[in-house]
Amino acid sequence: MHAMKAASAVLSNEMTGAEAMVRMLQAYDVTDMFGLCGDTTLPFYDALARLDHGINHILTRDERHAAYMADAYARVTGKPGVCEGPSGGGATYILPGVVEANDSSVPVLAVTTDVATSSRGRYPLTELDQVALFRPLTKWNASLDDAGRLPAMMRTAFRAMTTGRPGAVHLALPFDTQKAPVNPSEIWADERHCTYPAERTAPDPQAIREAARLLARARSAIVICGGGPVISGAQEPLRKLAGLLDLPVATTVSGQGSIAETDDNAAGVVGSNGGVPSTRALVDSADLIMFVGCRAGSVTTERWRSPPPGRTIIHIDCDPMVIGANYPTDVAICADARLALEALLLEMGQEEPLPGNDGRNRASGAWQGKLKDFNRLAQSAETPIRPERVVAALHELLDRDAIICADPGTPCPYFSAHYRWPLAGRHFISNRAHGALGYALAAAMGAHTGRSGVKTVAVMGDGSFGFCCGEYETITRYGMPITSIVFSNASYGWIKAGQNAGFARRFYNVDFNRTDHASVASAFGVKSWRVEDPDKLSEVLKSALAHDGPTLVDIIAQPLHEASAPVSEWIA
Repeated sequence: MHAMKAASAVLSNEMTGAEAMVRMLQAYDVTDMFGLCGDTTLPFYDALARLDHGINHILTRDERHAAYMADAYARVTGKPGVCEGPSGGGATYILPGVVEANDSSVPVLAVTTDVATSSRGRYPLTELDQVALFRPLTKWNASLDDAGRLPAMMRTAFRAMTTGRPGAVHLALPFDTQKAPVNPSEIWADERHCTYPAERTAPDPQAIREAARLLARARSAIVICGGGPVISGAQEPLRKLAGLLDLPVATTVSGQGSIAETDDNAAGVVGSNGGVPSTRALVDSADLIMFVGCRAGSVTTERWRSPPPGRTIIHIDCDPMVIGANYPTDVAICADARLALEALLLEMGQEEPLPGNDGRNRASGAWQGKLKDFNRLAQSAETPIRPERVVAALHELLDRDAIICADPGTPCPYFSAHYRWPLAGRHFISNRAHGALGYALAAAMGAHTGRSGVKTVAVMGDGSFGFCCGEYETITRYGMPITSIVFSNASYGWIKAGQNAGFARRFYNVDFNRTDHASVASAFGVKSWRVEDPDKLSEVLKSALAHDGPTLVDIIAQPLHEASAPVSEWIA
């Protein structure tokens, strides 16, 4: 018998749909949620105000950031993240964070309240078909039109989020459902779905035997990890397998944390964002590639050019649709990453390392290629300040267990390539599914809420700052000691770099006025600095990281199109 769990509060003989929603969240051990109020949310908020439930509700400044916070919260806690918002514009605003979480295999429950079912088709304010809107963007979604079915559909939502390939779900909560009666005896939760991944899939023993045979014969094999090993907690069996076979372990950006990057077998990030020629050579020279929890998509494989055709492929993933989508696959292992790697270790049956793959030397060579230019630029006294110098300074100053949340643009390639993560596990978060600007600040807030005992840093470009700066009011209201780093170069740098590399430097509509980000943040109550002199950078960063409240450092940085960013299309 698996455990069932009722909400801890004493249940009365009758409750409303809004109260049932609160009690179901409580039954699923939801302790934090993020959201924004609206007219259709009034009964739900009233239930949150009246009931004793232990849920910390963080009021955000828009629904998009509420979803981003729930996303990062789920990534660092191993629990589903929960966000909520009102109907109409609120439902459309919350979409970007929901689709980012879903396509990143992160369980997020988005609850959007809605107009009353009796008002549908009568042109009420904020009416839209929420189920149709969310259908292509979620793993599962529904409208709670029948209050009596609300508890059962909440159980379906948590089961969908946490089992198989984790993902995002959406529930529309109509106004009249929030006021309708619900039978309290229906308020119970399945404890298996309070965390993820739940109900893991074990591998086919025959596939494990064949994979072990191929791995034992390989002489220059490589493992490439996507986000799957981090999500499944497969770090320890991965480390043991890499040591046993002397395999180099490379990762995607989302896969960072699969192995400590200070491990002798760690090769760092490969692909077009964060990889360099030496990491491409490492992949291209392999006779066997084992993808683990990795889709082998366009960035990881440099548009499916690396690895080249003809290599032996072993692919481990919990989603059967991923395996074989991009490469002919010799062994398909549809299973949870941790269970699959544990089974491989058991099948290998060895305690002493097996010869042949020279993984430590090959991984070291890949790192040396990355460091060749980085070390020089990390010490540069040139202005504007080189991004490499910022990465090196933070690497020196931050604790080993710190969390860095990075936006696309300038931050992601530099931190994914050059910040060498000393611990396995979730310490680096970047939105790699859709890459929307304005993610890092909200992600840092969600990560801090979920793991408040460590230092959290948000790194963004000035384009991203413009998307998210309203949430600095939220940070100060809750006193979150998050440090923000802004690379200020007055442009949408990633696009400008693409125009520089591939369109004959025809720069069109990518530049904007420089903002005094420190002054803007200060107006919200954030202690802020502006740095233009590289020699003052470390001192300012040290002060910002040590402060017991929210801080921001505005760095006048080298434009991305003039920099030596680890992005293969620009290097070429």
